[in-house]
Amino acid sequence: MEILLLNENLVMWETFILAFIITYISIPPLIEVARSKNLYDVPNRRTSHENITPTLGGIAIFSGFVISSMIFVNIAKIPYIQYIIAGSLVIFFIGLKDDITGLSPLKKFVGQIIAAGIIIDLGGVRLSNLHGFAGIGVLNYASSDFLSLFVIVAIVNAFNLIDGIDGLSSGVGILASFAFGAWFFLIGKLQLAILAIALIGALLAFFRYNFFSKKHKIFMGDIGSLLVGFILSIFAIKFNELNHTPIINSVFYVKAAPAVSIGILIIPIFDTLRVMAIRMARGLSPFKPDKRHVHHYLLELTGSHRKATTILLTVNVFFIVISFLLRNLRVLELMSILFVLASVLTFIPYTLLKNRRKKNIASNNGFVADAD
Repeated sequence: MEILLLNENLVMWETFILAFIITYISIPPLIEVARSKNLYDVPNRRTSHENITPTLGGIAIFSGFVISSMIFVNIAKIPYIQYIIAGSLVIFFIGLKDDITGLSPLKKFVGQIIAAGIIIDLGGVRLSNLHGFAGIGVLNYASSDFLSLFVIVAIVNAFNLIDGIDGLSSGVGILASFAFGAWFFLIGKLQLAILAIALIGALLAFFRYNFFSKKHKIFMGDIGSLLVGFILSIFAIKFNELNHTPIINSVFYVKAAPAVSIGILIIPIFDTLRVMAIRMARGLSPFKPDKRHVHHYLLELTGSHRKATTILLTVNVFFIVISFLLRNLRVLELMSILFVLASVLTFIPYTLLKNRRKKNIASNNGFVADAD
């Protein structure tokens, strides 16, 4: 048993190292290609950066994750891995098209549905139980299909929407992968843990360039943000399915699994819901781009991508810890606690920014500005 555990631990370290190395060494050549072909993200009134920056970092993340996963994951123990890779390839190509020449929202949405359909209907990775939320337990096939599709597409787009400042999308991806991966490891689902480790390795290598580097600054683009959201949506579904009933060690059983999943992914999920609600309340399309995301508030308040991202990642850690500590509450109870906390914490930077703008404008011409 000790030898087996040692071998499994070694495989996870090898997966992490290979994913990190592949991503790390891929980024400088990708930057050169982007520069030679003028493949840049050009700043505009909706972006939060000031300099043109290469956007092909997602290619490196994809390469590191997929290659290390295919080498170290035991396909016999996780047969749906082929559908995860197939779905990831669909995500890769729609992201690549959007990063290079642009892609209409409709075509991007259709591509996401195809990728989700592959993993749901061919791979069998689906939500089949709501753990008593709203009095609902086991779902019928049609309901399971629709809900699983909604969850995957929603999480994919939520990650795409928060990819607005340095290190945020990759940082949240690292934290969420670690939370899910550690739990998979603790209950003995080692192949899923290996997948999580592969994503962590790839994202850490990218994070080093995106968050710290000036000479080799690069964005993950749609390839990266869509891929991270896609893989994490799969982890969230498996996390919920494995907590169907307390069949695992009671120490690791999560009664409120749907709510804990939201807690792990609170930054993209809550911020996306909040921003869409504000847009619809103002009579706008929920998909209309703007600067109402909480990371925009924090960026204006702190004047620093690093400070804003550090604050949000610290908050994300707080929510992950709270979620697991309260994992045995009812789903609705924990979900309510999480959303109340998120609302309060979001209101703080909004209020601080609103007051600052009032003071600045009052000192100039006597008018009052709204933080939106």
